Order: sequence, then structure tokens, then C-alpha cells
Amino acid sequence: MELKIPPAVIFIIFAFGMYLLDKFFPLGDFHFFGRIYLGSFLFFSGILVGVVSLIQFFASKTTADPTRPEKAAKLVTRGVYTYTRNPMYLAMLLVLLGLGIHLGNAFNVLLAASFVSYMNRFQIQPEERALSKKFGKDYQQYCTQVRRWF
Repeated sequence: MELKIPPAVIFIIFAFGMYLLDKFFPLGDFHFFGRIYLGSFLFFSGILVGVVSLIQFFASKTTADPTRPEKAAKLVTRGVYTYTRNPMYLAMLLVLLGLGIHLGNAFNVLLAASFVSYMNRFQIQPEERALSKKFGKDYQQYCTQVRRWF
């Protein structure tokens, strides 16, 4: 399988990149009223979405290992999965956006966009191929009904 780097590691790399960008490239500093509240809201919303999506996977008794989607025992399509096919990755993005806003460096938006691009290319597309192969028409129908991110 082509999925080699766990998404949690990718998330940590991007979060650390945001920190470094803020620390050593202060040209993009921005501040606005409510910035800390918005950043906190996005951060904790991401945590909530991530926890709920993991609980749904465990309740469905299927694997949550993103490097082995072919081991999925069941296609989870209820709850938060009716709004997004990838709530765990959406949760990571929300946390990154919250962190970026909290740090107050506008260039962190570029890193968040790069995270989405990376995840689409190197994580989500291979997962979709594996799930399509495993669940066939059920997964293809699910893909037509629910968007990839939100």
C-alpha cells in the first residue's frame, strides 16, 4: 500500500511548521478583535469532530488505521460521516486553522492549504481507491452523496 506516513505525523509536521513560520517569519503578523476566540473555537471544534469520528469508528468495530484502509470491516456512513467522508482529517484541518489563527501569522493559511493538498493527494485518494475496491457500489454511492471535506 502506498500509505506510508500516518496522518497524525503529517499533522504534527504541519503544526510544527506553523510554529516555525510564526517564530522566524513574522512578516505575516495579523491581529483582529476576537482572534483568540475564533482560534480557540476552531481548535476545540476540531478536537470534538475528531473524537466523535473516532468513537463512531470504534462503535462500528472497524479499523481506524489510516495506513490500512483495506482492513476496514464496515463502511461508516452515519453521524458525522453524513456530512464529511473524512471527519478525522477535517478535525486536523480545524485544529491547524485554530492554531494558525492563534499564532497570528497570515502565512499559516498557506500551510493549512498545503495540508489539504497533501492529504488529498497522498492519503485520501489512496484510501478512496482501497475503499472503492473493498466496498464497491456502496462506497461509490456514498461518495456521490457526501463531500470529501465538508
